[in-house]
Amino acid sequence: MEFDISYTNQEITPWGGMVFLRQMLDKIGFKSQVENCVDLPQPGSNRGYSPVSIIESFLVSIWCGANRFMHTEVTRHDEALKKIFGWKQSPAQDVYKRYFAKFTQVTNQQVSDHFYSWIFNSVQFDNYTLDCDSSVLTRYGEQQGAKRGYNPHKPGRASHNPIIAFVSDVKLVANLWLRSGNTGSAEGFIPFLEDTFTKLQGKNISLLRLDSGFFGKDVFDYLEGKEKPINYIVAARFYEPIQRIIAGNQVWTTLDEGIEISELQYKSLLWDKPRRMIVVRQKIEKRPKAAGKMLKLFQDEDYYRQYRYSAYITNLTLSAADVWRLYRGRGDAENRIKELKYDFGFDSFNMQSFFGTEAALIFAMLAYNLMALFRQFLLNSKVQHTLSTLRYRTFAIGAYFQKINNKHTLKLSLNMKRREWFEGLWNHSNQVNLPFKFSNA
Repeated sequence: MEFDISYTNQEITPWGGMVFLRQMLDKIGFKSQVENCVDLPQPGSNRGYSPVSIIESFLVSIWCGANRFMHTEVTRHDEALKKIFGWKQSPAQDVYKRYFAKFTQVTNQQVSDHFYSWIFNSVQFDNYTLDCDSSVLTRYGEQQGAKRGYNPHKPGRASHNPIIAFVSDVKLVANLWLRSGNTGSAEGFIPFLEDTFTKLQGKNISLLRLDSGFFGKDVFDYLEGKEKPINYIVAARFYEPIQRIIAGNQVWTTLDEGIEISELQYKSLLWDKPRRMIVVRQKIEKRPKAAGKMLKLFQDEDYYRQYRYSAYITNLTLSAADVWRLYRGRGDAENRIKELKYDFGFDSFNMQSFFGTEAALIFAMLAYNLMALFRQFLLNSKVQHTLSTLRYRTFAIGAYFQKINNKHTLKLSLNMKRREWFEGLWNHSNQVNLPFKFSNA
């Protein structure tokens, strides 16, 4: 078929589905929360963009696919999208950079306290499972805090090493600190954990799960020494004494084909008391993709090379099998970090200023948390689709505004089969009320 091209002045957007998010932001009072955050930097002149315009447009840019500051130009020139959110103007990429560069360590602390507390006050749920993890964000310039450290993907390359806390039950980010690339996983962890508890504002932490990077006496003593001790499961580091005690163990219980479990007491020379250790071994022949480590002290002995081992220190009184199953759920934190990198610019919203970069990431985490609330409480989907999937299933709807009887109407390009779905979701989003009620039934 041959065809010609022509042009229209009609303001058309490919993001008509963003009306759902506009509706949710209005219902939960997002703009009021930004306006009430007195610690946010303010514009230097009357012609400057307001914090509401900058922050909301930054979040919307991320939801529309921006993974770096340059990508925000796409939403900047979308006139229909501006009307959906009521913006007179949308900032250029340099506006975001200049604004985030105003943030300091103190500002970041105060602003993150404000928004994280608001998010968790908006969810009616308690007794959380908290997962903490660190990540490596490779850097290619001379940014502040970008230093050489542990970097498995780009050895020798400078990086940042943020630490992040997730609430597993509701799939929300509870805290984020940006750190220099030469920082160890456990460095500053206890202050980070105390800061996280402050942001959760008295919510009960029923279980804390940590990987082996946080394995250490200081962490155990802190968790056990609180007025109300915190239940924990921490993956053990395979130091030589731990390998030897595992190798000498003769009592194993079969859980499944190729999986055996055992319970031991382990006391490091640095510890004041022994602690409960759960050990799992999986036979490589039966489970070639099993996670875990081999006992490196016994590499030359065929018997030990048949298995991969994992070990956990815990203060739980549950059965050994239940402890292991509970810890396995921690793997979802790694999936969340991958999603943050792929869909929310976690590793690419990067500035020269260290605290400017941290500020941008704080708002990227806010974009993630708001999207998580949308997924769980508005879509009510059993499958928690990633943002990239939602972008093309829910938000990518061609639309334009038409003025009818002095009233603007958003005309959506949807076939008849999808209109019923849209109407149902639109009506549901109109009924949003805080707090969101989470059910773990």
